[in-house]
This record gives sequence, structure tokens and C-alpha cells, in this order.
Amino acid sequence: MSQEGTTSSQHQSENTFEGTVVSSTRDTLVVRTEDNQFQLFVFDRYTTKPRSIPNGSRVRVVSTPGEEGGGRLASNISMLEGSPNAQQGHPPDQAQPIPPAVRDLEHDIKRQARRWRLGVRAGAGLDPELLMFGVHSQIGPIFHRNVFFRPNAEFDFGEVTDLIALNLEAVYRLPVVQRQAAWAPYVGAGPGFTFLHQSFQTTQGQGRNIDFGNFDFNTGFNILAGVQFRRGTFFEVKTSIYSRPAPTVRLIFGYNF
Repeated sequence: MSQEGTTSSQHQSENTFEGTVVSSTRDTLVVRTEDNQFQLFVFDRYTTKPRSIPNGSRVRVVSTPGEEGGGRLASNISMLEGSPNAQQGHPPDQAQPIPPAVRDLEHDIKRQARRWRLGVRAGAGLDPELLMFGVHSQIGPIFHRNVFFRPNAEFDFGEVTDLIALNLEAVYRLPVVQRQAAWAPYVGAGPGFTFLHQSFQTTQGQGRNIDFGNFDFNTGFNILAGVQFRRGTFFEVKTSIYSRPAPTVRLIFGYNF
């Protein structure tokens, strides 16, 4: 009975749209309906669709409500008519430009779906107190649709402590919201390789003078949790074990390009 109720609810929330394709990417489709309204659809791995959807073609889209502002999750896309302009070798006609809100949402989803991204980060460490900045890369998904490899380098500076960390971390996007939602929580872990310097010398007139030959090498294991937003920003809390005297807690704010 529960399964029947769920299936009935899904069918009730499904809607069918017919219109002309004005924009198509690997993850999104924008259709102009007969009343000249623009509707954005998002794909996932369960979407049934043609291999190619050229601009100007007429399609029928079966979809359910999504978590986007006006976006819908497409479950089935069928081609009703090919693009006449494309067949004649001419660019497709467009009655009016795509609204900026729809175009911005399409751009955000396209950027979020990139398999390789670069980013920057900054934050603070506690125990010992440090200020940090760094760079990272995000690669994936790998092995699973919600798993990403995110190696990063951090440079931390404090009153008596300097630290350089190379972290080989993987993050898992928790499946508690839709893949194209405006935000998503995640957890992660990975080994960390730390070069630590906890003494300094001052030379009159030169300020701080660090001898990099005095850096100590340590290895540890990082555990982290955070929230990533579709527009690229994220907030993260990280701790390191087996890596004293590295910071016990790091509060990190970052951005993925």
C-alpha cells in the first residue's frame, strides 16, 4: 500500500510540457512553450532522452517539480519534430531572448556539473591559533556519483607556528537533497602531510626570519564536514587526528570556480 501511494503521488506531481528547444547542455534543457514561456529542465541518470537534442526542435517533456527556482526534473524527453532550420543549415530562430533568471540558473547548474574545478580557501585554525589560506582542486565524481576527490594545499601562519599542509581528501555528497539543489551537505576524510615550524627568530630591522630547514614533517588523518552551495561557495569544519601539534579544528570558507 505504501508503494502504491508513493507511485500515485509521483504520477500526480508529473506534468507534460511541449515546446521548442532554445538551449541544451549535458545537464539542462530550456524549452519555450506555445504561450512563449521558458521552462528549465534538469537531467539525471534516470532521464530517458534522445542522444542529441538540437536547438529549434520540438519536444515533449515529462517532469516532476525540482528544488530549483522554477526548474523541473525531467524524467522522459521525446522528440516530436526535428529542427527545420538545422536541417536547412541555418541557425534556429528565437522569438525572444531567454530570461536572465533562467539563463543564470542554467549557468549555475552547468558549472556545478563540471568534472574538474579549481578553488581557493581561507579560514582560521584553533589550538594553536592560526590564520590560513590555500588552493584546492575538485575532481569527479569518481567511483560513485556523490564521491569527489579534492586535494588541497594550506598555508597557515600564527604567532609562533607556521604550517604547510598537503591534504589528499575525498568528500561524499550526502544524498539528502536533489543533485541540482541550491546547497548540499557533505562529509569527507583523507591523509594529511604537514610541515610544521614552531620557533622563530627575529633580526633587528628585518622582522620575522624563518629557517625552512627547521620544519618538522608529520602525517595525520583529516575528518571534515561542510555545506557547498551551487554558486560555488562552501563552508567547512575540519579536524586532524594523529597530527599534533597541527590545529585541532579548522574553520574554512572557500569558493569553487
